[in-house]
Amino acid sequence: MSQFSFQTEVNDLLRLDAPINKGPTPRWKRKAAERRSSTSTPLRNSSRLNSSKTPSRTPKSLKRTPGKPKTPSEDRFIPNRSAMNFEASYHKMITAGAENEENECTSPSKVEYKKNMAEKLGGNEPNARILAFKNKAPTPREGHLNDLRVLYSQNKTTSTSTKKNARHIPQVPERILDAPDLIDDYYLNLLDWSCNNHLAVALGGFVYLWNAASGDIVQLCQTTTPSCYVGAVSWIKEGNFLALGDSDGVVQLWDVEAQKRVRSMTGHEARVGCLSWNSYVLSSGSRSGAIHHHDVRVANHHVATLARHTQEVCGLKWSPDGKYLASGGNDNLLLIWDASVNTLNNTNTPLFTFNQHQAAVKALDWCPFQRNVLASGGGTADRHIRFWNVGSGNCLSSVDTHSQVCCILWSKEYKELVSSHGYAQNQLTVWKYPSMVKVTELTGHSCRVLHMAMSPDGQTVVSAAADETLRIWKCFASDPVKKKSKPNLTSSSLIRLGIR
Repeated sequence: MSQFSFQTEVNDLLRLDAPINKGPTPRWKRKAAERRSSTSTPLRNSSRLNSSKTPSRTPKSLKRTPGKPKTPSEDRFIPNRSAMNFEASYHKMITAGAENEENECTSPSKVEYKKNMAEKLGGNEPNARILAFKNKAPTPREGHLNDLRVLYSQNKTTSTSTKKNARHIPQVPERILDAPDLIDDYYLNLLDWSCNNHLAVALGGFVYLWNAASGDIVQLCQTTTPSCYVGAVSWIKEGNFLALGDSDGVVQLWDVEAQKRVRSMTGHEARVGCLSWNSYVLSSGSRSGAIHHHDVRVANHHVATLARHTQEVCGLKWSPDGKYLASGGNDNLLLIWDASVNTLNNTNTPLFTFNQHQAAVKALDWCPFQRNVLASGGGTADRHIRFWNVGSGNCLSSVDTHSQVCCILWSKEYKELVSSHGYAQNQLTVWKYPSMVKVTELTGHSCRVLHMAMSPDGQTVVSAAADETLRIWKCFASDPVKKKSKPNLTSSSLIRLGIR
């Protein structure tokens, strides 16, 4: 008999695909049996509670239909187990339940029970909460800056920047003029608008005049040699005289009405890139770094020389009252000169020397409504517009424009200013002063906007860019209510007719 049993065991071992009848129970069978024994009673209870005969006590707002995704309000909280004491919490839960069962027999009210449960669930004792969640994030160390602060602040706008502008500023130019052969040079000043509503623009070796009232274009002059070009133009404040500076270092004075050159003034060793008038005194800035004062009334026109810039002078502007001259150069310096000292005594000591700019200072303009305030703009490496009080020598404020500042013009109608820029948008930006909130941005040029000029009535701005176009923008249209109280100016009516 034992032989047959042994033979049977040998056969079972040789048949690998046969079920194992002897030996320990496999692990998966034990787990399945444990699950069945542990879940048999709750499954029967839950089936009875979920039957259609028993009404559900779950509020409708918390129910979720099968197949419908969870809403964010139904998400679960993850408890912080390190902040919980399970034994103490379980003991309090049991004792609280036993005490309240006795209270329920004597009192129908469950207010005390709920109060007790709330204290146990949200107690302030350490490690005594039944449910505890993670604490707030630790406070950062002093001086810590989040690297992602820019990411989360890009779409946030302040109340000042979202404030609706009361007046309408057209986003497209009212007129576009071709300007072929306009020199793409940041250090030149090739555009100016006269009080008689004539626009002068230098295109290579030619100077053209555009009558904004009639739209007529006239060629005023041409350089004598093909290699010579005009580097600066500037109208006298009152009259028909136009000053020109060329690449040979010669300053010319032209009578526009007669289309005749009045005089030619030499003295510079290099090209003239900027000009500015102060009554009968014409100041010229050269690539050599020298600034010459010319008295156009006398034969000996050269009355003073200012030689503190070490590189090319690219910005030059007299204050409206004629007391100060601001000069900016490629040496990143902004100098303020006192007219009474430098013109008479021929000294080379500026009143103030500002070196905060990190690039060439070309964009300069004086505030028309606030005395002694000057605005200056830096080149590609600086990109800042800075405001100066030349009375005290202090920098009032500055703003980063994020692009090369080519030109600045103050508005005569509003407390605003407009700036022209280079890479990357080649735009004109209208700013509110002194908050320096952007009013609007005017785009359309495909290359950097090198020059700007303002119409005599102060409502229109013309821009000249390296894309060889001139664009006319209605940036500072006057308020109709205020306009009724002011007399009509001839220049304003002319400019409106010219633009239409």
